[in-house]
Amino acid sequence: MPQAEFQQRLKSIERLLGEIEAAADPNLRATARELVQLVMDLHGAGLERILEVVHAADESVVEKLGRDELVASLLILYGLHPVDLETRVAQALDKARVRLRPHQGEVELLGIQEGVVRLRIHANGHGCGSKPEALREIVESAVIEGAPDVVSLFIEEPKPSLVQIGVFAL
Repeated sequence: MPQAEFQQRLKSIERLLGEIEAAADPNLRATARELVQLVMDLHGAGLERILEVVHAADESVVEKLGRDELVASLLILYGLHPVDLETRVAQALDKARVRLRPHQGEVELLGIQEGVVRLRIHANGHGCGSKPEALREIVESAVIEGAPDVVSLFIEEPKPSLVQIGVFAL
């Protein structure tokens, strides 16, 4: 199944869950939530056991599974990804840095705590770099792609330098 189709199915599940939450009958909502949780628990336990068996046979296979976009999304959903959040964020920022270079931008990791990622974007250009929004978009998309399980993402915007705003110090 291609990644786009997988993402579409996740959106459909989200939409259906929203419809269930909007149902007038609180007992129906509670029953539907319990059903979804039981199915998730069953699938999660099965996936965890599969990973244990595969890891015992050949741990490199588990690493390969973690690099596959579709499988990685599923493993993240169940909290089973073989690479921790901090490492996946760092890898995503490395990819973002490559895309930021032509725009004379840089990103700095300020910290990760309880799934909350704090970053700072630096605009290194002298008035000829990209707009802050473009730099922000590059960083956001890289982090969301590499670590979709981030709880919150806070990005400090670049501040214009004296040269960028047309003030020169003598």
